[in-house]
Formats: sequence, structure tokens, C-alpha cells
Amino acid sequence: MNSSPRRAPLDHDAVRFLERLKAAGLPPIHQIPLAQARAGSASTVVTADPIGHVEDLSISGPEHPLKLRIYRPEADARAPGRLPVIIFFHGGGWVFGSLDSHDGLCRRMCRLTGCAVVSVDYRLAPEHPFPAAVHDAQAAIRWVAAEAENRRFDAARLVVCGDSAGANLATVAGRNLAGEIQVAAQVLWYPVTSFGMETPSYLENREGYFLTRAEMDWFTSQYLPRPEDARHPDAAPLLAEDLSALPPTYLLTAGYDPLRDDGRAYAKRLIDAGVTVHFTERRGLIHGFMRRLDDFQTATDVLRETDTFLRSTFGAAREPGDPRTVASIR
Repeated sequence: MNSSPRRAPLDHDAVRFLERLKAAGLPPIHQIPLAQARAGSASTVVTADPIGHVEDLSISGPEHPLKLRIYRPEADARAPGRLPVIIFFHGGGWVFGSLDSHDGLCRRMCRLTGCAVVSVDYRLAPEHPFPAAVHDAQAAIRWVAAEAENRRFDAARLVVCGDSAGANLATVAGRNLAGEIQVAAQVLWYPVTSFGMETPSYLENREGYFLTRAEMDWFTSQYLPRPEDARHPDAAPLLAEDLSALPPTYLLTAGYDPLRDDGRAYAKRLIDAGVTVHFTERRGLIHGFMRRLDDFQTATDVLRETDTFLRSTFGAAREPGDPRTVASIR
């Protein structure tokens, strides 16, 4: 997982996306009012794949009702058994994002994997700073596990998944619930794992590639009310003392992403802890490409690769102390 000796060229889809972004002349998100920035972030609309069923509901959260959206594949109506279930936490720097912002991604993930998907509308900062989102993530996982029989979910094939800040919540919540709830796998797309911001990837990609270092500084200031929170393992999972209880992991990084090296470091720590890791890096891609399915063909490719990983994980017996690691750099 060391830094690549040669910088790969930007993917053609990334070039086109960045050109459109530059032509739009939008101000940086941290320099405009929060409500306006949230409205702009929510404006990304992608193709809504047809699936079997979508249900919005509200459950009891730690301090307030917690909204969920459940997606079921078309085959579910004909299938007699229980569905594997993916609990999904959206990205957005803990400040942006909603059930709607990642609706297209959840639909396609449901269609391509054949899994039920439960998307979680956790509380956002700065109104609800750390650790509110962590507590909501844990409440959602507990609810899915408790409701598995009623909802025809397969509790033995429960997966946590997220992109960026959502991947951070997925792995933190899964680690905190180890021993209470069995998570079969975690899927982490360009996760936030640390707040050091001095790695080579932060320096190489500090600006010009969608997510900037200045924006990450701003997201961090909104989410973490105290400087010492940045060293808490529930905020920075890379700093957790013990990762050995975490399940088989699919971990994706992007070459032109400030978060790249922190993702690589987390993959290495998991491997060193004996966790089975499928690590893949899309060297020509930028942060945030997974939810922009109409702009980036690679997003659908990653979903298909995620499906392969999950099928392999569900069908394979884990041998303690025998990590199986696959690395893919593209």
C-alpha cells in the first residue's frame, strides 16, 4: 500500500467532471452559507434504477427518531429465503448528505448485489457534532439485527457500508458493536480514517481534484467540536488500538483523493490485525465518484466488484489468524 512510484493519468470521466465543475464557477462549499451549500450538494441526481420495493420508515434513535430507507431487489418477491442486508451510511463530510443524495447509489447497489439495502439518515453536524452520528449508526445496526427475522433479512449476512464520512461511521460502529452483533463484512469506499492531513496524498491533491484540503479542514471543524476529538478512535479509526474483531473488508481508495493514503494505512492496519482485506485503488479517480453513477462508469464497475467480494465472503469460512489479502491497483 505504499505510495505509487508514478502518478497515473486522470481517468477520462474525472477529466470531464472536473472541467464541468470548473466551468460552473461555483464557490468553495466552506465559503457559502450552510443551507446554500447543503442545497447544492443535494442537487446531484442520477439515474434511479428500478428495483423491487422501497420503503421509508422511522425508528427510535438515541435522542430522536431516525429515518431509514429500505431497498429490496426485484427477485425478493419470488425468493423464499432471507436476504443479505447492507446497512449504508452516506458520505458528505458528516455535514451534507441524506437518504435522497445517495438514493441512486443505493438502488444500483441493491440491483447489482441482490441484497436488501438499509440507508441511514443519521444526524448531521454542526447541529449534531461528534459523536451523534456514531450513536445513530450503532442504533441503526442494532435495529436491523433485531428486526432481521421480521424483515426477512439474513442476520448472518449483515454488511456495513459507506462512502467517505459514511465509511468512517460504518467501520467505527461495526467495531464498537463487535461481540454484540456479528457483522459479516464491511465495504469502505474512500474512508476518512484520520485527521492528520499531512500525508503525500493530502499534499498532492490539496486542490484541483474536487475535494480539497481546505474543505476537509472545514468538515473537520464542523464535526469535531474539540481538538482532542480528532484523536478519538470513534472519530479516527486508524488510531484504534485493536482492529482484530473487524470482519472481512472491501476497501477502495482513489488516486487523486486527499484521503488516499489514510485509506491505504487503514487497509494495512487491518491486514496486520489478521483481517481479510480486499484492497483496490482506482489510481485515476477522484473523491466522491461512487455516487455520481452517470458521470463515472467506474462506480458501476466497483459495485460489481463489491458484489463479487460479498458473494465470496458469504460463501467462505473464515480461518482465524489466516488473513487473505487481495490488492488491486488500477
